[in-house]
Amino acid sequence: MPRTIFILNGPNLNLLGQRQPEIYGRETLADVEAATTALCATLGLTPRFFQSNHEGVLIDTIQEARQAAEGIVINPGALSHTSVALLDALNAFDGPVIEVHISNIHKRESFRHHSYVSLRAEGVIAGLGTEGYLAAVRRLATLLG
Repeated sequence: MPRTIFILNGPNLNLLGQRQPEIYGRETLADVEAATTALCATLGLTPRFFQSNHEGVLIDTIQEARQAAEGIVINPGALSHTSVALLDALNAFDGPVIEVHISNIHKRESFRHHSYVSLRAEGVIAGLGTEGYLAAVRRLATLLG
C-alpha cells in the first residue's frame, strides 16, 4: 500500500520558472510536481502537494500531515529564515522531515544562512536546483523504510 508524503512549498514558489530564473531555473512548480510524482510511483509513495504564500496555511497543512502523512518534504522559501511557528508545527509532526532549497542558501545573503526549519529536519538539501526535490523524496523513502 502506498505511503502518503506531503510536499510543501512556501511563499513565491508558485512563481517558479518565472521569478529570478538565473537563481531558481526555468522549471515550473508543475514540472517539479510531475517529476516528483513519477519518482514517487517507483518508490511506493503517494505525494500530496501544497503551496501557499501564507504562513498560517502552511502550519495548518503541517498539522493535517500529523494524521495524513508519513513524511514531509518542505521548501519553506523565505519562511525558513523567519518562522519559529513553522518549526513548532514541524516539531509536532512525528515523521521524518527533509528541507529543500533550490538555490544554495549559503552562497547568498547572510540572513539566508540560518534556517529555523533545519533544527527539525533529518536532512537539508540546498543548491541542487529542482533536482533537490527528487533527492529529498529518495531520502524520505529510505527513512520510511
